[in-house]
Amino acid sequence: MRTWLLTLSLALGAALAAQAPRPAYTYQRSGPAQDRAGAPRTGFLLMGGGTDVDEGFQWMCRRAGGGDFLVLRASGTDAYDPYIVKLCPGMNSVATLIIPSRQAAEDGFVARRIAEASAIFISGGDQSNYVNFWTGTPVQRALDAAIRRGVPIGGTSAGLAVLGEFVYSAQNDRPQGPNLSSAAALANPFHPQVVVARHFLAIPPLRGLITDSHFHNRDRLGRLLVFLARILQSGDATTIHGVGVDQHTALEVDGDGEARAVGTGHVYLIAAGGKPEVCQSGKPLTFGPLAARRLDPGQSFSLRSWSGAGESYTLRVRDGKVASDQPGGSIY
Repeated sequence: MRTWLLTLSLALGAALAAQAPRPAYTYQRSGPAQDRAGAPRTGFLLMGGGTDVDEGFQWMCRRAGGGDFLVLRASGTDAYDPYIVKLCPGMNSVATLIIPSRQAAEDGFVARRIAEASAIFISGGDQSNYVNFWTGTPVQRALDAAIRRGVPIGGTSAGLAVLGEFVYSAQNDRPQGPNLSSAAALANPFHPQVVVARHFLAIPPLRGLITDSHFHNRDRLGRLLVFLARILQSGDATTIHGVGVDQHTALEVDGDGEARAVGTGHVYLIAAGGKPEVCQSGKPLTFGPLAARRLDPGQSFSLRSWSGAGESYTLRVRDGKVASDQPGGSIY
């Protein structure tokens, strides 16, 4: 009789466990289960996508001061974990938290994991998921709190896109469809895919700034100029700065806005002020002149004073065509 009751009890327990709802998030961790407090120092890593920049992650880990490194995603796997563990042996743990819905973003566990991290990196993917799933949730609030307490924050590709005050949100891009091209945006600055959000994160050195990734590789200068023009046209800013980062390249930014380029490509810095001459629906953009600067790896620049090293040149857009005063007319 006792054996029968025990078997029944175990069967009921297994059935109840099978019916218990699974968390909407996924959390995978390498290292001890117990957290260890770090000593973080403010820093922001703007990575351009493609092959990751080892030096950039090591810079983030040094600024984390030990503790626990957290990778945030809306989809994907924990592939970053072994990579970061190898680069940063001084970290207590490295974990990946996948937050694929607003339901997941409302879970208290998710906000606690962000609150306990001493370094946070937002992976590539689709920034519309970050904007759609995390805006107005504990995830967004926990990220802003982490920024205020000096936790280094980084992002690559889609993760880079959401770091500036202004964000190309890709909310009207078709799922699995083509990204917004420079040609399409320049021909019509009000193309349906030109969607710019604001205040996803509050990062003081990145105020008044919008970013773009895979920059030269995917010829994205034109569309970044359109984003700048639309922001100025809207009246949301009277001056605006754009930062374009090449693949396998990153910009390391400290809490005072002092920045340094690392990797193998370039970082492009563009300053714009005043409304564009022609920025209307269905008409090619006319805009400029705009002051541009190209940083080589190892060169430094102050985002606060908008001055520093690098090759400076001027850009202009006339009837949707971008030109520069560089020798040979190169826009990059």
